[in-house]
Amino acid sequence: MNRWVLASSLAASAMLFGIAFWLGAAYFQVRRVSTHATRLEHLLQNAPTLEQVTEGLRLEQSPLLAAPVGEAALRDAAARWGREKRSEVMAKGQRWPKTRVFRAGDMIYFLYFDAAGVLRDYLYVSA
Repeated sequence: MNRWVLASSLAASAMLFGIAFWLGAAYFQVRRVSTHATRLEHLLQNAPTLEQVTEGLRLEQSPLLAAPVGEAALRDAAARWGREKRSEVMAKGQRWPKTRVFRAGDMIYFLYFDAAGVLRDYLYVSA
């Protein structure tokens, strides 16, 4: 009887630990994505210029990875960093004349600018 109680207690403890670990990981993922989404939405609302965005991200140690010009270069960037959002990268890149790709921590930002160099759209994917 004692061994059964001990085994049951260990199994229950392991199961509860697993659930707690899973919930913590899920929360971290939601928080991580939410932080980047909020950041980019606020940036978009301020309508900064390409130069302002590039300099601001550089100062934050978020390097420029690519400045694709033309459909072939955009397709290469989408293939390299776009992951599951490749078609969205292409669609937005065809809509806006300037695309820049940055690494911002654990995310890749695709930022889209109009002909005047003003930020008009964005997309992000996990690095």
